[in-house]
Amino acid sequence: MRLWHEKLLPELPRQQLLGQHRECCALRGNGWGKNHSTVNYVFRHSPYKLYQYHMKVMNEMKRRGYHIDSLWEDPLYRGKKCSPFEDEQLTKTGTQEGETIYPEHDQDYLQACIDNLREKGIYV
Repeated sequence: MRLWHEKLLPELPRQQLLGQHRECCALRGNGWGKNHSTVNYVFRHSPYKLYQYHMKVMNEMKRRGYHIDSLWEDPLYRGKKCSPFEDEQLTKTGTQEGETIYPEHDQDYLQACIDNLREKGIYV
């Protein structure tokens, strides 16, 4: 699984958007720090960035009428089977307006995501 470029979130079909939510939940939970070949870059950043990205996913889901467990809106929450982050573990690194949350999500990454979706028969 990958984290889609955040510019694509409003364009993702239902299946990909829901998959993105599940991926974020897994990464925030017991998947944090474990080897995931396509998303290892998230572990080079504060877990707060993953929370910020997940909030964008959840906001898009809400916009489409989905109901999300509000517990995920807490940046310290990591799921029912995982102890929450402690405040000092979350170095809040804000993102300026217009910037992507992850610097790895550059123009090349956006194109790679678009190409990946097209291979699946999804045109955005």
